[in-house]
Amino acid sequence: MERNVFITGGSRGIGAAAVLAFARAGYNAAFTYNAHPEAAEAVLQQAARSARGGRFLAIQADAGDSAQVQSAVEQAERELGSLQALVCNAGIAQVKLFTDTTDEDWRRMMAVDLDGAFYACRAVLPGMIHRKYGRILLVSSMWGQTGGSCEVAYSAAKAGLIGLGKALAKEEGPSGITVNIIAPGVIDTDMMASFTAEDRAALAEETPVERLGTAEEIARTMVFLADEASGYITGQVLGVNGGLVI
Repeated sequence: MERNVFITGGSRGIGAAAVLAFARAGYNAAFTYNAHPEAAEAVLQQAARSARGGRFLAIQADAGDSAQVQSAVEQAERELGSLQALVCNAGIAQVKLFTDTTDEDWRRMMAVDLDGAFYACRAVLPGMIHRKYGRILLVSSMWGQTGGSCEVAYSAAKAGLIGLGKALAKEEGPSGITVNIIAPGVIDTDMMASFTAEDRAALAEETPVERLGTAEEIARTMVFLADEASGYITGQVLGVNGGLVI
């Protein structure tokens, strides 16, 4: 069976690693990007090199825009075929005091990190329900589990993904669709560009395995959960965090 995956936010960081991991696992992949076409093109080229005959598609779309997400999913289905897996990865982060958080800060965070997953799930589900098969993965965060000081909006959006995923797993289980949530810990991506070497060392020391995680480790977890053999795992929050949150 040909396997196709749709990934939101696939041009950088965890999303880019996911595109490459699914390519190596034999999937065709469509992914969205918002503002970095050169990075998206680089991911396309890497995916083509790492796969044997796979098809890959980069689609510009704002994850926080319902119409753009719907259009992107429809394009992926036209060009690749039916979608067996969805990875809701697109997200933004912000470190800011809660009392300094503006209405626009809050709304944009929810639009991209939480609403975007709702839009993508709603777009792919009719096809998955019709075929009685699907794998949906939502990328939350350890802060969605525990809350992060000075990251209240981000924590709220990521906690919302956990609620969305658990409820959707119950609703779609009878249709052969699993829904799981991945909660990464401190992952060494460009989202950490503003952290000093001292900050990074302190975070590594605080983590029981004494290092930061990699985007590739998150991506391999996604491929495992998307596999047909993982059909008895649903509604779960899998913390990939080096033991930082237990």
